[in-house]
Amino acid sequence: MPYEYRIAEGRLGDEPTVTVSAPDGAVRVVLALRGATLLSWQVARGAAGQLTELPELTELTELPELTELVDGYRGEAELLSQDGVRAGLLAPFSNRVADGRYHHGGRGHDLLPGRVGDRTIYHGFAREAPFRLIGATTTADSARLLLRSTSIRPDRYPGYPFALDLDVEYTIGRRELGIEIRATNVGETTAPYASGWHPYFTLSRPVDDLVLQIPAHTLIRTDATLIPLRGKEALLPLDRCPGMDFRTPRRLGDAVIDACFADLTPGPDGRTETVLSDPATGAELRLWQHGGYLHVFTGDTLARDRRASIALEPVEVPTDAYNRPEQANALSLEPGRQREFRFGVTYRPSTH
Repeated sequence: MPYEYRIAEGRLGDEPTVTVSAPDGAVRVVLALRGATLLSWQVARGAAGQLTELPELTELTELPELTELVDGYRGEAELLSQDGVRAGLLAPFSNRVADGRYHHGGRGHDLLPGRVGDRTIYHGFAREAPFRLIGATTTADSARLLLRSTSIRPDRYPGYPFALDLDVEYTIGRRELGIEIRATNVGETTAPYASGWHPYFTLSRPVDDLVLQIPAHTLIRTDATLIPLRGKEALLPLDRCPGMDFRTPRRLGDAVIDACFADLTPGPDGRTETVLSDPATGAELRLWQHGGYLHVFTGDTLARDRRASIALEPVEVPTDAYNRPEQANALSLEPGRQREFRFGVTYRPSTH
């Protein structure tokens, strides 16, 4: 009988969590049910084998050394504050909606009714929504968890009178973490919808020392409030912006980035791969996604540990898509229809 991945319920303060661990201790993942949020992804530094027989727990006398690969929330207070949106799942919109207002279906909507002054809103509602674990499968090589939220309803969030069911499926392997977000419109009207992910990755070194490669050909230009310029004015070929061109691997150094990259080139398998690497060790993280855009944030304004990690964010659409007519078709989710967005990350450990 194979010794399978283990799943255990726990708590982060009063917040429920789920911990997934490999049979030999070479992988450990912790999720908060609030927002289906990834809190920790730890993987063995060295080579990991595969257990095919069920050993006694007392035989596991030496656990492998693990390395943390995401800079997630470290306690209940951080999770509740949502500062930095650490590993937040972004839906039904990602990044900002200009002035908290948009038009859809011939009507104007205000996501911040009554708010004066700062009307910044970003990253949707899913990151704070209650999820529940509705299914799990385990093998000797991986675990798959399915989490669901039914909290997005017309009377729940101001300015968003639509009904969505959200499913988030995590697949946890030896060196890879895969995520699929699926939204089903369970309402009676077409809803604007897009998703993404906001993870901060670490290779145990400051951002300045790491090397980044992004297979993108276009930068989305923004104004001072990080809202993209109108129409084609937002599209800047990276040939004309060498300081932001990472098609060839480049050391990040003191670069300050909070920007969206477009026209990503997929590989033969249809996945686009963005590579973060540590030249001192050869360790790599390969963020992959099926379609969409990539937002990069070097963490310069974080309340904790600025520039200790970097946000590499796969997103379906660019910032303020709700106010961009050219994104209307990409956003529209008709009643009874479902849409999914798939992405994940692969770890390649140190080579020396």
